Amino acid sequence: ECVCVCVCVCVCMLLLLGFCCGLVFGDRNRSDPHDQRVFPVLSINYDYVQMPFEVSLWILLASLMKLGFHLLPVLSGVVPESCLLIVVGLLVGGLIRVMGKNPPVLDSQLFFLCLLPPIILDAGYFLPIRPFTENAGTILTFAVLGTLWNVFFMGAVLYGACRLEAGRLASVDLLSCLLFGSIVSAVDPVAVLAVFEEIHINELLHILVFGESLLNDAVTVVLYHLFEEFAHAGEVTVGDVFLGVVCFFVVALGGVLVGGVYGVLAAFTSRFTSHTRVIEPLFVFLYSYMAYLSAEVFHLSGIMALIACGVVMRPYVEANISHKSYTTIKYFLKMWSSVSETLIFIFLGVSTVAGPHAWNWTFVSITIVLCLLSRVLGVVGLTYIINKYRMVKLSGKDQFIVAYGGLRGAIAFSLAFLLSSDNFPMKDMFLTAIITVIFFTVFVQGMTIRPLVDLLAVKKRKQSKCSINEEIHTQFLEHLLAGIEGVCGHYGHHHWRHKLNRFNKRYIKRCLIGGERSQEPQLISFYNKMELKQALMLLESNSSANLTGVCLLSVQNNHPIKRQRSRKTLNISKEREEEIRKILRGNLQKTRQRLRSYSRHTLKPDAEDDDWSETRLRKQRVEMERRMSHFLTVPAPPESPPARRARVECGEPLRSDQGSSLTAVFEL
Repeated sequence: ECVCVCVCVCVCMLLLLGFCCGLVFGDRNRSDPHDQRVFPVLSINYDYVQMPFEVSLWILLASLMKLGFHLLPVLSGVVPESCLLIVVGLLVGGLIRVMGKNPPVLDSQLFFLCLLPPIILDAGYFLPIRPFTENAGTILTFAVLGTLWNVFFMGAVLYGACRLEAGRLASVDLLSCLLFGSIVSAVDPVAVLAVFEEIHINELLHILVFGESLLNDAVTVVLYHLFEEFAHAGEVTVGDVFLGVVCFFVVALGGVLVGGVYGVLAAFTSRFTSHTRVIEPLFVFLYSYMAYLSAEVFHLSGIMALIACGVVMRPYVEANISHKSYTTIKYFLKMWSSVSETLIFIFLGVSTVAGPHAWNWTFVSITIVLCLLSRVLGVVGLTYIINKYRMVKLSGKDQFIVAYGGLRGAIAFSLAFLLSSDNFPMKDMFLTAIITVIFFTVFVQGMTIRPLVDLLAVKKRKQSKCSINEEIHTQFLEHLLAGIEGVCGHYGHHHWRHKLNRFNKRYIKRCLIGGERSQEPQLISFYNKMELKQALMLLESNSSANLTGVCLLSVQNNHPIKRQRSRKTLNISKEREEEIRKILRGNLQKTRQRLRSYSRHTLKPDAEDDDWSETRLRKQRVEMERRMSHFLTVPAPPESPPARRARVECGEPLRSDQGSSLTAVFEL
């Protein structure tokens, strides 16, 4: 491993040297071409390949850094990968600065249009739907109310601190503080993914923090553009505030709608790709990227559009495409998102060296303290309200991890980089404070969250997959809970999930999934195909006894005599063959006659059950009458022996019942 690490370091140094030499050659190549009087045997034209060559060098450098990081388990167990990549970016930026060149800065257009979409698509396409939907209320509360609290709390306190601080901070107005709060308050999904994937936190905490980082994009985008427009206008009215609230719903729901439409189009297109399997992954990538770009055209939430597109199209696309195409989509998305994440953190380090910076100890210190304080107060306050409605309460440990896991990243840096220096003269100070907050959350919180998770004994994620037995019992319990909710008349999320699954199976799958997969599971469809193939082999062998021999010939086909026997077929007409196929489909293919699945919506009363119930009620009624008659019978007073003897002598018959019975009266 040490040798591999040394090789990676040497290769990286050579790449950096080649990059610097390319810059030098680029400058030399810009000399006057008329000075060359001798025919050039070897010439250098770096300008022709400068852009793709430098992009390839950056990607190769990022990949080698990632490879070297995972070859050292001691380093990877202590330092997060994002921290190492930022340090590499700082070294590369410093080397470029020493060479007398200006280091490249993380351009906002490059970040939002090229580097961010692969990461969000990978997260949205493989998003765990069940935990996300079960905790949707908690995630939305943290993403919307929590982000609003952080923005206005930080903006108001920062404005008060700037008013108290004399000097340079006195020129910072309230709108600038609120705009800065909207930029620095949002949790970054790239940073959360980079850290939480390494510590293997349990699924509940991971989906809470990561879901919040995905959904707070709508709030961040709306507040960012809102405060920016207010800064241009110079005044704020009540109508502007109302339009800002409407804009939030338009941005969030519009992004979801755009992503859902493109997801349906991707699923419908994949229905007709059975003859051209090679382009199946291309449709997934293109439709997803078109959803993101279409949302950005109208200033909608591109992140919400990508998530909605991935969630909508995944179940239908995977049912239509082949297994090889699914493998291609999976690993290409993982590779693409990993490279983008690596480049983002390296560019953060390089951009830090590039500057410009305007350092202010008071502003930076207050920003870091307010980021921690507002996060803790928001999580604790909202959790106190949420726990009143949750069945599984969030404990103190869970609240600490959620609050401590609110990391900031490149989205905040890119939004601050987009600010105009004319309208916001404190842009450089904002950028410096945001870079400091990013470094603090990634280095300090990112490096200490793993020991804190071990110290608090927080539950880790289950590494092994669920067995078939667990999945069957989980589905059984879901169906049982849906039935209980229907009987009780309480329409909870189990009831609505059952309704949605029935609607999806009855209508949507028939439109978006082609062939037999829309009617039956893939395993049963594959079994039917195997059975049909076996029946055709039985027909060709013309004997049921030769079926085993045909199966052996398909495996042991090395012998030439056996290979010749396997090629013998019957010479029958097309009409006879079609008739035989109909007979086979009607008799041998019994698995196609599937039994109706149990559904509480299609249950019918059974006549035998009704007869049994009536018989049981009749027996219970007779038993009750017998007990009541025995209880209500009034016994007659006993006669003395002389009176009985006198009645016998007079010829009166002896009474069998010595008293008047209420039962006899009732019978009369």
